Amino acid sequence: MYLKKLSKNINFNSKIVKAKIIEVKGSSPNSLDDIILISTDTIFGTIGGGNLEYLVIDEARRLIDNNIANKVMNIPLGPGIGQCCGGYVQVKLSLHNNSKDALKNEYVVNNIKPNLYIFGSGHIGQALISKLENINFNTFIIDSREDYLKMTNIKDVNYLLSKKPWEIVSKLEDNSYFIVLTHSHDYDLKILNEILKKNNTFVGLIGSLTKKKRFYKRLIDNGHNKSIVEKIECPIGIDIGNSKDPNEIAFSIITRIISIKNNLKHLSNNKIKEVI
Repeated sequence: MYLKKLSKNINFNSKIVKAKIIEVKGSSPNSLDDIILISTDTIFGTIGGGNLEYLVIDEARRLIDNNIANKVMNIPLGPGIGQCCGGYVQVKLSLHNNSKDALKNEYVVNNIKPNLYIFGSGHIGQALISKLENINFNTFIIDSREDYLKMTNIKDVNYLLSKKPWEIVSKLEDNSYFIVLTHSHDYDLKILNEILKKNNTFVGLIGSLTKKKRFYKRLIDNGHNKSIVEKIECPIGIDIGNSKDPNEIAFSIITRIISIKNNLKHLSNNKIKEVI
């Protein structure tokens, strides 16, 4: 069981309903075991939004008002509730005295953000961090030039100054995301050479197909396994044509890493079972 988008740190000491998806058929915006907690005036989490969630919230508050212990709702996701998914979900509602009781025996998410290390605080690096403030990454930007790092001050972005940035790679967390876009091809190569010695989730390099070919060859010549080298994405980001605009490139990179993050099972290592 997996409690989506909720934390074990929720502490609510009044009557609350746990609504849990226990069956999903066909096309649906919901996942099995998604949970939402509902009190008379507060909501924690989501089961997909829309009219489905509205109906569940309304019914949950009826249970609270009438002190009803539990109920199962069978909801077709069709025109009857203003949705066109065409699927079907079954939702179990149960009334509890507090959130601790509601979360008993559920797996809850310890919201550990994956680390994202951006090497290079030039125009694309600046565009990236300006758009990452509310994205679910623990973001670091690293540069050898202090004046470039001082160009912005984005909340929750970690700024690291290193005259030889490749020398700090070994100190960075494994299983992280690495984006390399410094002002120097020599720096890029040295940084990649160190990144490939680590376990990583994603490595992206700014540049052309020609740069990709040359870097692949040099990294393989340096002794790195060909299959590992070929996992470096270059050019980085989704295809946006021949755009040179830093903001458009930044959006393409962010879209790419979000796609990777959401298709990986980060949560498998970050789930803990609530023991009460």
